[in-house]
Amino acid sequence: MNTLTAEKRDLKTKAKKLRKEGYVIGNLFGRDIENSIPLKVDSREAAKFLKDNKKGAHITLLVDGENVDAIVKEIDYNAMKNETMFINFQALVADEKIHTTAAIELLNEDAVQNGIVEQSLSEIEYKAFPADIVEKVEIDLTQYNVGDMIHVKDLPLAANSKISLVTPEDTLVVNIAEPEVAPEDEDEEAAEE
Repeated sequence: MNTLTAEKRDLKTKAKKLRKEGYVIGNLFGRDIENSIPLKVDSREAAKFLKDNKKGAHITLLVDGENVDAIVKEIDYNAMKNETMFINFQALVADEKIHTTAAIELLNEDAVQNGIVEQSLSEIEYKAFPADIVEKVEIDLTQYNVGDMIHVKDLPLAANSKISLVTPEDTLVVNIAEPEVAPEDEDEEAAEE
């Protein structure tokens, strides 16, 4: 489990000022936290952290010397400025199910012969206790061919009795489509016959 260091921030200091000073702002909330705790994270450390950790990542958040078991609940990114605006974290409680997501990662897309991989879903929503959190679902495409479709119900996550899916099981995740033949190619084929 990865660790991210954060500091409590003073709400009197504007977010814009903190960003100029090199911080990403955020909040920590959870059942056992009376009010959310405003945070700031060094922007360089946040950028490094976010290379390997996405929404739904189970982490240890080090806040002013105290370890907090948490998940990354929300990330707001400004593509125009190429910067992370804020990160929200949810503190976990062992006996409470959490609503979170698992990222879908496709492996070996190049192994699909004569087909186009069309990914319809990038993450799966589910509920689970903290001990059962799944950060990502990997789908190895080496066994799939043109015409194959993968639905949520086909993934190991759906068979896990410790997880309650929020995303409907019949939701399409991946379709291996047949490439469309360009009209001029059809004319050339007809001329050859």
